[in-house]
Amino acid sequence: MRLTRRALLGTGALAGVAACTSTPPAAPKTTAFNPGDWASVRAQFALDPAYGQFAAFVLAPAPAPVREAIIKHRNALDADPEYTPPGGQDPDQAVRDAAARYLGIRAEPRDIALTDSTTMGLGLLYSGIRLRPGQDVLTTEHDFLATHEGLRLLAERTGAKVRRVRLYDDPAKASADRMVSAIKEGLGPRTRVVAITWVHSSTGVRLPVRAIADMLAEANKGRDEHDRALLCVDGVHGFGAMADGVTDLGCDFLASGTHKWLFGPRGTGIVWGRAWEAVAPIIPSFSRAAFAAWQSGGSPDASTAELVTPGGYKAFEHRWAMPQAFAFMTAIGKDRVQRRTQELATRLKSGLRELPHVTLATPESQELSAGLVCCSISGMQPLEAVNRLHTQKVIASVTPYHEPLLRFGTSIVTTPEQVDQAIKAVQGLR
Repeated sequence: MRLTRRALLGTGALAGVAACTSTPPAAPKTTAFNPGDWASVRAQFALDPAYGQFAAFVLAPAPAPVREAIIKHRNALDADPEYTPPGGQDPDQAVRDAAARYLGIRAEPRDIALTDSTTMGLGLLYSGIRLRPGQDVLTTEHDFLATHEGLRLLAERTGAKVRRVRLYDDPAKASADRMVSAIKEGLGPRTRVVAITWVHSSTGVRLPVRAIADMLAEANKGRDEHDRALLCVDGVHGFGAMADGVTDLGCDFLASGTHKWLFGPRGTGIVWGRAWEAVAPIIPSFSRAAFAAWQSGGSPDASTAELVTPGGYKAFEHRWAMPQAFAFMTAIGKDRVQRRTQELATRLKSGLRELPHVTLATPESQELSAGLVCCSISGMQPLEAVNRLHTQKVIASVTPYHEPLLRFGTSIVTTPEQVDQAIKAVQGLR
């Protein structure tokens, strides 16, 4: 049986679900796309040009090619609930193919699981990781709820010990050597998982993932394959902003939403991995292997990314528009996107550094930062700063941590003039 979406519909999985249609709003007017012109790139977004958008990465807007693909698939599904994109290929496979090309030469489509978000990806990973008695997990004090809670739940289920190390005291003065050393010193002989974040959403610090991977490769020498420390990365604030592929990073797993710095469809994400045999599926898959095993009364063979991908019906108009997001960023050029992101972040940091009432938390070095710029304002809570900046047509955000900071994100929808606008607005926050 060739398991297409049409075939799955025949199983009765949607029996009793009423179809409903709606008339989508008119698509915003777009202009011709010249990927070499930043003004043209910015014009592909429906953002209000009067506002400096420094929080676009939170739940990113989609550029015109992505919006158009979503509308096309949505209209087709409304007209025919059995619709699948033309071409005869499994549309999910087309998404994996596009993701693999974007991730680089070492990425294979079979290594990519499709998810709804970074949090789902990390949940699948940390809920499914197979731990043997006595194995433990190492993470850091600086990671987000998705990592800390995912590992706490893992510990509750398995009894495994989860340890945290501190990578820096003052994030603005973070150093690559200290971060690598802290993780090395935190390793135990039975550490199976090292869970880190590529770019900390709390401070904007970018971790030296490659150096950490190289250190772990040395530590893993002589270890049994089932005791090898696996490097698992929450990549969401680097993926789409930085040019690194999985070969550059050297990690074992990379989880990321594609609706942040990649500016892909909302509610989409991926997990790339090279050690799927170490992860057990926790949500039934709709893969060919899963259906074949179920129909024969057996179970699938060793875990794969496709088996870890949750089954069920999704917002397919969003998932099937993911290739357009990868193509949009590839057309601009991953290296150009990174340079633009960091040049604007450097411009912003330089301006904020001159303001006596501002304390930067993000390192000056481009090697240790990406597009996030975090700071505090003397005598002012971050939320008040966000509200006051909004009246000056500058949109920023607050870091969702115990000690919150004011946070900006420079990206391909930001202009140098808007960076200067933000600096001037912050200057007025006294």
